Amino acid sequence: MTVEMLSGNKLQLLLNGSAYFPALEQAFDAAKKEIYLETYIFADDRTGRRIAAALVRAAGRGVSVHVLVDGFGSKGVFEQTRQLLSAANIEVLIFGPKTSPLTLRRKRLRRLHRKLVVVDARLAFIGGINIIDDMHTPRHTPPRYDYAVRIEGPLIASVLDETERLWHRVAWASLRRSAQRHPRVSAAARGKQRAALVVRDNLSHRSDIEEAYLAAIAAAREEIIIANAYFFPGARFRHALRRAAKRGVRVLLLLQGRVEYVLLHYATRALYGSLLDAGVEIFEYHKSFLHVKVAVIDQRWATVGSSNIDPFSLMLAREANIVVDDVAFSKELRRSLHDHMRDGAKVVAKSAWHRQPLWRRLLIWSAYGCARLLMGLVGYGGKR
Repeated sequence: MTVEMLSGNKLQLLLNGSAYFPALEQAFDAAKKEIYLETYIFADDRTGRRIAAALVRAAGRGVSVHVLVDGFGSKGVFEQTRQLLSAANIEVLIFGPKTSPLTLRRKRLRRLHRKLVVVDARLAFIGGINIIDDMHTPRHTPPRYDYAVRIEGPLIASVLDETERLWHRVAWASLRRSAQRHPRVSAAARGKQRAALVVRDNLSHRSDIEEAYLAAIAAAREEIIIANAYFFPGARFRHALRRAAKRGVRVLLLLQGRVEYVLLHYATRALYGSLLDAGVEIFEYHKSFLHVKVAVIDQRWATVGSSNIDPFSLMLAREANIVVDDVAFSKELRRSLHDHMRDGAKVVAKSAWHRQPLWRRLLIWSAYGCARLLMGLVGYGGKR
C-alpha cells in the first residue's frame, strides 16, 4: 500500500498525558470557532473534568463544540461529564451499535477507538491517549506510557474531513439534527514535515493501517522498532517481521510486560518462540502500563496513533494513525523508545524462553487457543 504524504506540516511529539492534556487545554482556550473531539474513553476523573471545563469555557465564548465518545469505552465513567457538557450547549454523541450484550456478533464489537481532536481547522491532535488521568491504573503505578502528536499544516484538512464525516454519520444514525457540512480551505504550510492520516473502518478502509505497516516493514533495510500495548498479529504480520529479521534488519518489539488483560497477555506470549527463533528482539515494559501504538523504521518512517496490532484494532474498531516520513521526527521518537526500553523494560532472552516450565507453557498455549476460538466465533478466522 502506498500512503500519499502531504508536505508542509509541523509536528510535535507529545509524551504521556503530562504533555498532551496541557496542549489540549491551551488549544481549547484559544479556540474561536469550532472544536471536534473523538475519544474512546472520557473519564469523570480529575483529568476528564479539567478537559471538560476547557470545552465548557470554549462553548461559553460561542465556539461550536462537538464531542463524540465510544459507548463501550466510556460506559459508566462519562455520564456526569456528559450532563455537564450538554448543560453548556455542547453537542455530545455516543458511538456504538445497540445490540444485546450477550451476542458475539462482530457488530457489537465495532467501536470508536481512535483519538482525534481538531480546533478551528488549524490545529489537530492524534494519538493513543484517552481523556483519563495517567495515574488511573491498578495499584497507582507510574504514569501510563503513551504518545500523541500535535499537528499544524495541510494534513489538518484530512483529519477534519474524517472527523466531520463520522460526526455527521453518527448524528444521522442517532436521529439527531446536525449542521450542514461546509467546504474547508486547506491549511497553509507551517513546516517541512511530510505526513499522512491513515484510518481503519469497516467500509473502504478495512485494512489500511495494517497494509501501511506491512509495506514499511517490507521496505526496511536497517531497523524496525514497534512498540505496541496489545500485540497479537495475524500470520502475514508475523511472517513480515520474521522475513525482515532474516534478511539482516534489526527488529525490536517493545510489548506490555504487566498483566492487564489476562487472556491476551498469555496468548501473545505464544508468538514469542517463532519470533525469537527468527532473530526478533523482544522487550517487555514493566515500569508502568504500556499503552503506546507506535513504530519507527530506518530512522525515517514513523507512525503514532490509536491502532494496536491485534484483531480488535486491525479488524473491528475505528482507528486512526499518523504516518510520518521525516528524519527529525522519527529520530526523536526512536530516542524516546530506546530510553524507555533501557529504563523500564526487560529483555526476553531466547534461551530462557525455551526453558520455561511446563505449567507456564500450558497456560500460554491454552490462552492462545481461547483467543483463536473467540476470533472464530465473531467471524474473524483465517490467515491475516
